[in-house]
Amino acid sequence: MDFEYSPKVEELRRRLADFIDRYVLPYNAGWHRSVADGIYPPPFLADMKALAKSEGLWNLFLPDLREDEPGTRLSNLEYAPLAEIMGRLPWASEVFNCSAPDTGNMELLHLFASPEQYRRWLGPLLAGEIRSTFAMSEPDVASSDATNIQTSIRREGDELVINGRKWFITGAQHPDCRLAIVLGRSGEAEVGDDGGRHGEHSMALVPMDSPGLTLVRNIPIMQHSAPEGHCELLFRDVRVPAANLLGASGRGFAMAQARLGPGRIHHAMRTIGQCELALELMCDRALERHAFGKHLAEIANIQEWIAKSRLEIDQARLLVLRAAWALDRDGNKAGRVDVAAIKVVSARLQTRVVDRAIQVFGAMGLAPDTPLAYFWTWGRALRLLDGPDEVHLRTVARHELDRARKELGRSARYFTLPEQLKNARR
Repeated sequence: MDFEYSPKVEELRRRLADFIDRYVLPYNAGWHRSVADGIYPPPFLADMKALAKSEGLWNLFLPDLREDEPGTRLSNLEYAPLAEIMGRLPWASEVFNCSAPDTGNMELLHLFASPEQYRRWLGPLLAGEIRSTFAMSEPDVASSDATNIQTSIRREGDELVINGRKWFITGAQHPDCRLAIVLGRSGEAEVGDDGGRHGEHSMALVPMDSPGLTLVRNIPIMQHSAPEGHCELLFRDVRVPAANLLGASGRGFAMAQARLGPGRIHHAMRTIGQCELALELMCDRALERHAFGKHLAEIANIQEWIAKSRLEIDQARLLVLRAAWALDRDGNKAGRVDVAAIKVVSARLQTRVVDRAIQVFGAMGLAPDTPLAYFWTWGRALRLLDGPDEVHLRTVARHELDRARKELGRSARYFTLPEQLKNARR
């Protein structure tokens, strides 16, 4: 097996890392100062986006771009190491038009948008002129089972009427957010391929300025408030044209699942980038700080933390790259078990590695002076976002049990019971 990145990917990694070092990192303090002053997005971001586009570092995540669309056509496997680099600085993805949830939304629109929907929404998103959000989770149901979703999308004549409440909707507070893709129960929907309750949901394209749509609040995550928002949205008789239905009626659940696969690859690789940075910070701190007459790096348990972190990061990266390869080879649906696995592994990795780094930094690790406190907060959130760990573990377990059922009893040949020993061949 060849574990090396291709020359194309290595070149892109070099160019992306160089761009971030030269143009993005020098503005990191400015970004935080601007957000603290209530100026978001910072005024310099537009110039960075224009420069990234001119450098060919734009829309890196979509493998099926048309010739007339701006961007770099990369497979999931090719994009994954680039997501890792961008993940080291959480706001960097927007510079390259690779932010969540826009990446998943653009993929949805690419697959299912009508020509008019393409013109109004996908074109501006690909150009970086607007931002978007994806409204799925709800406060009044267990959203880990997406079939529970109660928000209604009801057709009345030539209109869709949306009623419901959504929360933890990422990006909804961004000043450039113009579109919400809303998953809701459509009632009269055609039954999907899975039948029954998996064919009862649809997606609607809802402009953020629609009458009846209220942004209730930006919900802090572990006391951290993101400037782009993880928001609660209220839909009260929101009316949009029936032409704003995305894809076919009753296909919303299947479309949502198709959207989440590549997005989880992106999340996992950004997480690995943050873990790499946390490990670097931990090592630097351990080499420069003294306690009890020696450097922290000479203390056995800290050496163990560093070693464990290196092993776990490398293991996780290989697992994520295999999942990306599986999606490229077999499609999103076929790769769902691999995607479920990396969702659990990457989120748990982040809380472990960053927790060790915080411990090495001491009180400073709890402060906003380093990115560690934010990284830990986000890692803990990832154990719930896009589905809790338990749902993904169930997916992996069911897959293993299904494989076992097909060859039930095969492992019995490895037993050495007394009666088998009596009749054993010599």
